[in-house]
Amino acid sequence: MDWKFIAEYIPLYQEAAALTVKIGIAGIAAAIGTGLVCGMIGYYRVPVLGRIVSAYVELSRNTPLLIQLFFIYYGLPKIGIRTDAKACGMAGLAFLGGGYMAETFRSGIEAVDAIQEESACSLGLNKVQTIWYVILPQALAVSMPAFVANVIFLLKETSVFSAVSLMDLMFTAKDLIGIYYNTTESLFLLVIFYLLILLPVSVLGSILERRARYAGFGT
Repeated sequence: MDWKFIAEYIPLYQEAAALTVKIGIAGIAAAIGTGLVCGMIGYYRVPVLGRIVSAYVELSRNTPLLIQLFFIYYGLPKIGIRTDAKACGMAGLAFLGGGYMAETFRSGIEAVDAIQEESACSLGLNKVQTIWYVILPQALAVSMPAFVANVIFLLKETSVFSAVSLMDLMFTAKDLIGIYYNTTESLFLLVIFYLLILLPVSVLGSILERRARYAGFGT
């Protein structure tokens, strides 16, 4: 193991990790918003929109992120829609994650007993208040394990961003291997930095799951 090489290129990995996290957070935030809206539409079976959401969920979950990135980065410019590598990564992550999040939230909402909604209506809450104060808190608690798993999955999927020339962690590792042939050291740094990104998310997710259970939701 060439520790001098590792010490020299740690700053480069730090920059790549910062970019990976930045794009990952933006893409996952968009995926959560998209998934929540689509999950609600899917659960309440909104006419027309429900069919569109179902088609979107199937398309996003049954095609690889790499193919989606290629379509966004190389395909859309053919019809005049151009994006840079960063925007492509965020859009691809949001598109893929939105489908997974939609099913996560929909299943969480379905797990809430119908009597909860009926009780809220009998107390005078309107539809929006019932969803916001009664249904969603319980649905999110039930969905927490799957939600955390989706977040970790999406962060790991950022490893394919190098395919659209984005200087993420994987691109950096491949670049250094191609230039210096220090494969062991480059992959060692790659693993370490992905662990530094993913382990805190996993720990935080476990804490949130326990807090949700202790609050009495999802039981």
